Amino acid sequence: MHYLPASGEDIKRMLGAIGAPGVDALFSSIPKDLRLSTPLPIPAGIAESKVKERFALRAAKNTVASCFPCFLGAGAYDHYVPAAVDAVLSRSEFYTSYTPYQPEMAQGTLQAIFEFQTMMAGLTGMDVSNASLYDGASATAEAALMASRIRKGRKILVARSLHPSYRAVLKTYVKRLGLQVEEVPFGSDGRVDLEAYAKAAAGACVFLVGQPNFFGVVEEVKAIAEVAPQGEKPLVAAVVSEALSLAAIEPPGRQGADICVGDARSFGLPIGFGGPYLGFMTAKKEFMRQMPGRICGETVDADGRRGFVLTLTTREQHIRREKATSNICSNQGLCMLGATVYLALMGRKGLTELARQNLSKAEYLKQQLKAKGVKPIFGGPTFNEFAVSIRGADKVNKALFKKGIIGGYAMGKDYPEFKDGYLLCATEQTTKDGCDKLVAELGGAA
Repeated sequence: MHYLPASGEDIKRMLGAIGAPGVDALFSSIPKDLRLSTPLPIPAGIAESKVKERFALRAAKNTVASCFPCFLGAGAYDHYVPAAVDAVLSRSEFYTSYTPYQPEMAQGTLQAIFEFQTMMAGLTGMDVSNASLYDGASATAEAALMASRIRKGRKILVARSLHPSYRAVLKTYVKRLGLQVEEVPFGSDGRVDLEAYAKAAAGACVFLVGQPNFFGVVEEVKAIAEVAPQGEKPLVAAVVSEALSLAAIEPPGRQGADICVGDARSFGLPIGFGGPYLGFMTAKKEFMRQMPGRICGETVDADGRRGFVLTLTTREQHIRREKATSNICSNQGLCMLGATVYLALMGRKGLTELARQNLSKAEYLKQQLKAKGVKPIFGGPTFNEFAVSIRGADKVNKALFKKGIIGGYAMGKDYPEFKDGYLLCATEQTTKDGCDKLVAELGGAA
């Protein structure tokens, strides 16, 4: 697609038509401390042919790493995507669709949303689900805002063991809304420190906790839901960055969670160099009207035929801005459809078996590393990811890559107390040979 910029004369005429003195006036509503004071360090434009040439030269330098054994997780998990998913996604009626404003013209898209909501509500053990969130990080922030509206509170508790990127996005969201974010520490087992949480719970509207958390440790959501003093209990929001874990761990809703959010990219979407991701939100029925985005429902038409419609749309494009729950405006329709097709293909038994493979392969890797002196940092139970201690994790990763292995995640930049922390992940894509190869390499770096 060619980019045709407006000329200086075009810009001048447009500004004159709306009565603006200059381009800067268009951004006057944005606080000055949030605006750039100097131009971005972007190089000057070059000819289109040169751009293509530059990309071709860069692409030629790529290493074919897609066949390397991969032990990197930390929010992006290497799962196999069946060919049937892409085959359905590539159909033009889905590929070109956007928001299903006209139900009579968008029954296929609306039914896909309905099926996705049904599946996610079942997997999380919750009553209702929406289908309009960007990724796990923004879904986490939306859960905090939702809880603040429900409980009329300004204090948000978040587990320090929650994904660092999710916590960063949360703090950015609430920075100018007058909401206070307080972190709750974790114990030696990697789980939330229940005593510290109980002390901090007073006055909080919500507690956001990873399930599993960033260290791969499975949290005791039931204990968290019960430990806070009566009359001071915040809502409990379970945050799931590895959606496949929902097929192995008791659903958050059955453990006492009030809200469950996270990322469903593991269901039928490729890792894709950082995206796209697929945020989800499920909750108890009584909180439905405070959920952001849209909810699709089932109905019948004038002739009694089954049909699907947008039942609830609480975003500012549909209702008065002051009544809107969020400015989320993407339907995430294509990503949602991919997850729906994937879940339908796998079925209940297939998804359970897949989760079992992830669990067993991660445990095999963990035990083999322990035998070589590479011990887990935390004692809590894990799903398909766990943290160990390795000296010079960044250097180790470079050495592993030269030998055809994609290593784990160096935790030191996010958790200074674990400067040698190393997060490893195993999925159904991980082979025994790959695990043994990694163990042989890491044994000397313990």
